[in-house]
Amino acid sequence: MKTHFFSILFSFFMLASMAQNNIGINNPNPDPSAALDVTSSNMGFLPPRVADTNALVNPAEGLVIYDLSSHCMRYFNGTLWSACIGSFTPAFVCGQDIIDARDGQHYATVQIGGQCWMAENLNIGSMITGFSQVSDNGIIEKHCYDDDLANCTTYGGLYAWDEMMKYDTVVGIQGICPDGWHIPTSVEFCNLINAADSGSFSCNFGYVGNNAGDNLRETGTMHWTAPNSGATNSSGFSALPGGLYAYFT
Repeated sequence: MKTHFFSILFSFFMLASMAQNNIGINNPNPDPSAALDVTSSNMGFLPPRVADTNALVNPAEGLVIYDLSSHCMRYFNGTLWSACIGSFTPAFVCGQDIIDARDGQHYATVQIGGQCWMAENLNIGSMITGFSQVSDNGIIEKHCYDDDLANCTTYGGLYAWDEMMKYDTVVGIQGICPDGWHIPTSVEFCNLINAADSGSFSCNFGYVGNNAGDNLRETGTMHWTAPNSGATNSSGFSALPGGLYAYFT
């Protein structure tokens, strides 16, 4: 009985001490400002993981959880759950699709040489028809081949140079491209041709290569007029015949 009594008394003493002082785990001298001070060189802190925050009944203000559905930390402010804390976007790898946050459209990408290219023409903006001309009005405007919106869906929009550049003249500017992308420069186009072509040439002489077009072009006759001979698409670029739109004055 004496042994049991001593154990109970000792346990009570330890609990009382813990209630009056902060606690250290793997740390005999916890920081005085922390109620719980955990020290480890090879482990992390694992908070409660919750699949549905709505399943928590009467959460206390300041309650912190890891939201399994959103893959981020959240806390309860007494009324609502916070937005994600520490959420992140995985690093982009060329070859993955990009999503234009402005309208949700997806675009394929392809690595050619040392450059990453969108493998589809941009299709952002509102279509204008006939001989209507674009203007610097804060609205991205495009033409579609043959004034058919379906052609923009397949081949991308047709943009006047100034509209594409957002009425700026800085070389390599973002223009109407999605965030993180820009209007290619002439040097970048030349590097593209050099990477896709079987030959090698200087960008200073306006030389357009031997077979870069064949190696960039989609094979077959689904989009190109027969026979589309020579096309290999060895670059993976899958270029389509986007067409043109000309203004007559």
